[in-house]
Amino acid sequence: MVVIPDNPLILVDGSSYLFRAYHSPPHLTNSKGEATGAIYGVVNMLKSLLRQYKPSQMVVVFDAKGPTFRNEMYSEYKAHRPPMPDDLRSQIAPLHQIIEAMGLPLLCISGVEADDVIGTLAVQASQQGRHVLISTGDKDMAQLVDQHVTLINTMTDTILDPAGVTEKFGVGPELIIDYLALMGDKADNIPGLPGVGEKTALALLQGIGSIEKLYQQLDQIAALNFRGSKTIAAKLEEFKEQLVLSYQLATIKTDVELSLQPGSLDIKAPDQGKLAELFAACEFRRWLSEVLAGKDTAAAPTEARKANEEPAKEPAASGIDTSGYPCILTKADFQQLLKRLPEAELVAFDTETTSLDYMQADIVGISLALAAGDACYIPLAHDYVGAPEQLDRGWVLAQLKDWLEDESKAKVGQNLKYDQSVLARHGIQLRGIRFDTMLESYIVNSVASRHDMDSLALKYLGHKTISFEDIAGKGAKQITFNQIALEQASPYAAEDADVTLRLHQTLWPMLEQHSGLHKVFSDIEMPLVPILSKMERTGVKIDSHLLAQQSLDLAKRISEIEQQAYQMAGKEFNLSSPKQLQEILFEQMGLPVLKKTPTGTPSTAEEVLAELAHDYEFPKLITEHRGLSKLKSTYTDKLPLSVNLATGRVHTSYHQAVAATGRLSSTEPNLQNIPIRSEEGRRIRQAFIAETGKTILAIDYSQIELRIMAHLSRDPALLNAFAQGKDIHRATAAEVFGVALDQVSAEQRRRAKAVNFGLIYGMSAFGLARQLGISRGEAQQYVDLYFERFPGVLEYMERTRTQAHGQGYVETLFGRRLYLPEINAKNMARKKAAERAAINAPMQGTAADIIKMAMIKVAAWQDKQPEGVVAMIMQVHDELVFEVKTEELERVSTELVDLMQSAASLDVPLLAEAGFGPNWDQAH
Repeated sequence: MVVIPDNPLILVDGSSYLFRAYHSPPHLTNSKGEATGAIYGVVNMLKSLLRQYKPSQMVVVFDAKGPTFRNEMYSEYKAHRPPMPDDLRSQIAPLHQIIEAMGLPLLCISGVEADDVIGTLAVQASQQGRHVLISTGDKDMAQLVDQHVTLINTMTDTILDPAGVTEKFGVGPELIIDYLALMGDKADNIPGLPGVGEKTALALLQGIGSIEKLYQQLDQIAALNFRGSKTIAAKLEEFKEQLVLSYQLATIKTDVELSLQPGSLDIKAPDQGKLAELFAACEFRRWLSEVLAGKDTAAAPTEARKANEEPAKEPAASGIDTSGYPCILTKADFQQLLKRLPEAELVAFDTETTSLDYMQADIVGISLALAAGDACYIPLAHDYVGAPEQLDRGWVLAQLKDWLEDESKAKVGQNLKYDQSVLARHGIQLRGIRFDTMLESYIVNSVASRHDMDSLALKYLGHKTISFEDIAGKGAKQITFNQIALEQASPYAAEDADVTLRLHQTLWPMLEQHSGLHKVFSDIEMPLVPILSKMERTGVKIDSHLLAQQSLDLAKRISEIEQQAYQMAGKEFNLSSPKQLQEILFEQMGLPVLKKTPTGTPSTAEEVLAELAHDYEFPKLITEHRGLSKLKSTYTDKLPLSVNLATGRVHTSYHQAVAATGRLSSTEPNLQNIPIRSEEGRRIRQAFIAETGKTILAIDYSQIELRIMAHLSRDPALLNAFAQGKDIHRATAAEVFGVALDQVSAEQRRRAKAVNFGLIYGMSAFGLARQLGISRGEAQQYVDLYFERFPGVLEYMERTRTQAHGQGYVETLFGRRLYLPEINAKNMARKKAAERAAINAPMQGTAADIIKMAMIKVAAWQDKQPEGVVAMIMQVHDELVFEVKTEELERVSTELVDLMQSAASLDVPLLAEAGFGPNWDQAH
């Protein structure tokens, strides 16, 4: 029995186990149909190794993508291997993530195989006298075994030391390469010596010795007592070159240049939050339960690791005790807290208020966390019957004002923009905002689910927070925070601060690992927080009377459409009822069914009606009815109700952590989706007006995504067109249709514009054909001509698809990462949609980054202007809207255009175009 010394260095052949696990049961999938069996098999093996050997150092090595030096040596090497199955390839990225979350070092080195990396580390460690355990199912690794290096195959539970290698293969580790070279390997396409199998190879090696000795003693081979021995010498001479090649191919390289040495392969503390997220995604329920319960002993640090490792992050709900948070009710306790605040390196801050509306919310209490577990709640305005006496709100805020406004006192919060706006109502300018856990989560993975504190606590801390509904009730009976008893309010509020600080301690290291993400967070998202707060509080003035009139006009037109629809249908019906529409459209009128719902009934979705509207009047009416009804209910009816009575203006809420690409969104009301192309949409924009003596100034980036495409693709023709200031759609038409620039017709320009924008959104020839009303063949011809004239664009698209499939994400120019969870989906429709997103996301995301960077530059410039000269009041996609003192309009406009155009440096000029007028519509 082979005895493994304590605390060996474990080198895991991840690629070997990945393929073996894939072909072994259980063949698992999750509820989305995604294969997870190979992940389960490899992770189960890793957990077994950790439990059994309790190592302090370990590394999991995988083959990197692409050819290796062996392919250069022999082009047919592994040439017969089939491509990796899609449902195995899709498991690689999540497996790597799990391994890293377990705290295990992971290596993929280009140009060599996993065997070579393991061989290099094994030889280095053996030379240092370190005991090494190589976990693999690959027989080639037997050549590495020596007095310090042992092999283990966890799938067959076999362990090989030098004696074990001899017993298993018939030769010792020193002859394994010769053994493999003589036999060859069909799987790897190593030719070997023709006609030589296992028995002949062993007879040669056991009878004479190595290949080198065989060539030295060719005349003695015939005397060996095995079948065919008399012909071997001639074969050795005839195929010497082939045998030498086979020997080289079978030899594991042991001098790979590595950034990590055996002594630096320490196992780190596991990231329990990430493990919980990944196990949840794979639906490994038992492992998820172990992580959340803090019982994942396989990944827990051993005593040997604890000496040089940071403590593990909070693993479970039981790790956060919410019962002992102090409630500050006396001046003495508050003064003691106040003395401690300046000493804390980072403090989590949160307000409890009477409303989610930052323009109306009053502060009910404040919670603070000076360290994990060291949190408290300061109630200020709980006014239920029997409430205890509390500290005066004005006095407490006055005492905290210096600290709250001190830029040098670092603060962290969850959605601090809200708290900043609330404090501003109380005369306090919150400064020192260093971190926001909502934004940290968003930058770590913008396509992850929710970024609210409750979801993040469960995801990253394994902690279920006290929900607001638990203490305030639900629905119509829900009470406001000031009515909640302190016995319930205090743990709830203090927990918010405590969890926020712990979330930051978990999320921040993730951002620090990636310079691009760190830069996006620190240089773009965080500086934007106070800018958005100020812009929201400034608000925008609207003409409620104009909107009221438009509502009447819309109601009249909607009624007319309904009457027309009733007449065409031959009866009255509910135009908003999908079931009644299905009956009329597809049963009564017999229109073609273009798409079905998941339940199998004909779809009446917007895109279906839009398609039918090309050929039929009735669905065209329904589409118009839906559009006008939405405008009326969303804008003309609702906007006047959104006017703040104190300011007389509308105050939206901008959200940084919603759109995956980094674009801002807005709610209550949504100002991002007011149509600009329709007459009705422009009338709504006319209601956005300037104060007396001021003018609305709108500045937007011209064709910014196409300019970014030119920069990313480096296509010479595109770069040249933008550099010369040409109309890009006209220039594209000239290239595609082969006509002079001044000979391009309006129709040719329209089609070129559709191609330009269609391609950056991943539109297919079929989609282009539908948009232009032409045949699919003609549309494909336009696409082919475009790529022929702009080959750099096609190269960019192909390069981006390849990168996305390989790494599972794409990035903006400034490092924002956009994950594509469906990029390797087996479902072709989902996969193609992800590929389209991969092409567009870097452009849309870069545009989002640029407009945010512009806002930061503009805000810095704005701070230097005299009071009341200019206010940034809205951001809508690629446009910034300002309210400017009319006599300063020319100067302000010129300077703002220059600022926006200098927000980023591309290979083509950024062009910002300004318009102005008494309302937003006329400013375009």
